[in-house]
Amino acid sequence: MKPSILLAGVLAAFCATTAPALLAAQELTQSRQIIVNGEGEVTAAPDMATITLGVTHRADEAKAAMDMTSDNVAAILERLATLGVAESDMQTRNLTLNPVWSDNGRTDLEQNVITGFVASNTIYVRVRDLEGLGPLLDAVIEDGANDFNGLQFSMQNPDPLMDEARKAAVKDAMAKAVLYADAAGIELGQVRSITEQGGGRPMMMEMAASARKGGVPIAAGEVTVSSSVSMVFDIVSP
Repeated sequence: MKPSILLAGVLAAFCATTAPALLAAQELTQSRQIIVNGEGEVTAAPDMATITLGVTHRADEAKAAMDMTSDNVAAILERLATLGVAESDMQTRNLTLNPVWSDNGRTDLEQNVITGFVASNTIYVRVRDLEGLGPLLDAVIEDGANDFNGLQFSMQNPDPLMDEARKAAVKDAMAKAVLYADAAGIELGQVRSITEQGGGRPMMMEMAASARKGGVPIAAGEVTVSSSVSMVFDIVSP
């Protein structure tokens, strides 16, 4: 018999005998683990607000509707700059011009006609001075803003809060693992893995009962950043 054939036979026999043993050992190792999830949350007072405001006008002619809207938006942008809003914190999000058609009460034999035009311009603004948010809203309304589509509070630098939330999530998972191990009469071994279950999500908590000085009353509330982790521990005793 050739040596190569003999060697192949030995290797095949070795694999046939050791593979089941390795699989059984792997299954035993996996069965002697505990998996827990942990949650962590950190709250803080926000230091930034984002607002979506706009101007909408209707006129008989398209140019007239757009001109009125553009004049108001120009005044608003100039006012925001004088109030300390950086140019990089202002962005046009939507600019539309649409015809207004005659009502649907016309008969099928009559054609709908254009009776006017509506122009709209929407601006996204980041406000980093919350003390001036109320007066700022008053000012842009005075300059012609007549659409408000959102106000959201957030953090300019959420990374430190996110780190604290992650630490809290790991601490929560470890506490659960110890609790479960004590209840089951087992001993925990080393940590095998830590997996983050998605990024943090800032969200609004209860609204504060205080309003900013002057202008539109504003309640900033608190911003919450959360984290979720999954941890795997070895079990080292029955």
